[in-house]
Amino acid sequence: MRIAVTGTRGQVAVSLLEVGALSGVEVVAVGRPRLNLMALETVRDALAEAKPDVIVSAAAYTAVDRAETDAETAHAVNVNGARAVAQAASELGVPLIHLSTDYVFSGAARRPYVESDAALPIGLYAITKLAGERAVAAVHGDNTAILRTGWVYSPFGTNFAKTMLRLAGERAEVGVVDDQFGSPTSALDLARGIVEVACNLVASPDPALRGTFHMTAAGDCSWAEFARALFDASRDLGGPGAHVRAIPTRDYPTPARRPQDSRLDCSLLASVHGVALPPWRAALLEVVERLVLEPQSVPDLVGAPS
Repeated sequence: MRIAVTGTRGQVAVSLLEVGALSGVEVVAVGRPRLNLMALETVRDALAEAKPDVIVSAAAYTAVDRAETDAETAHAVNVNGARAVAQAASELGVPLIHLSTDYVFSGAARRPYVESDAALPIGLYAITKLAGERAVAAVHGDNTAILRTGWVYSPFGTNFAKTMLRLAGERAEVGVVDDQFGSPTSALDLARGIVEVACNLVASPDPALRGTFHMTAAGDCSWAEFARALFDASRDLGGPGAHVRAIPTRDYPTPARRPQDSRLDCSLLASVHGVALPPWRAALLEVVERLVLEPQSVPDLVGAPS
């Protein structure tokens, strides 16, 4: 099986390349300048050249706060670009896996969201991601699996885990929000799950395998609890750690509002695709080990837009 993933530098694309190499699945990352989601005429030709059996649409505009003042670019990438990738998959006659976000929900339910829950995004980034889902479904919905995930971290790129460990090396105390809840999801585990879904889509035309699914690590926590777990794991390996000072969201204002509770119920993915990601605490150590023990082997990548 040959997977073409959009973007070459994002967390998911880099993780897919690594996971593919270890699992015997051929993964080709297609990104700028050959594929540019801001230049839609490049998309089909770049993906056709990759000769994929399945396409993973991972490249996106993910700068949540910047999107509030850069809505035009966010829409161009997350809606128009996503549609162009779906159109290419349709013309090539191959399945598509489109990545979306837990932020399509408002967070007001105070329980894990299921796929059938009404989406109600509360920020411009999330609005464009939901619009992207709908654009993809309109073009290639009969052969697409939309995977919503969230709180993604890895040894690659810019993410919460890397930021926390960097701050722990600079200061004794770090203030972290303790009233937002979600499921920290390793991009490496996410990539493993994507490969499993891709295999299912290629192997079977079953419509039940298509549609919208939730894919995050098992379990949940607050950002503050996630930071404490990161620092505990880092200290155990001789790396940096800091005291976590829990703060409410109101004391850490950001340009974009975040859902207070964006936990996702992933039981549909498990029942239909047979895919369930490990608990977030179990996955944490793999990433922290690489960041602490092998920092020179971890590229410093930028994931948005890509």
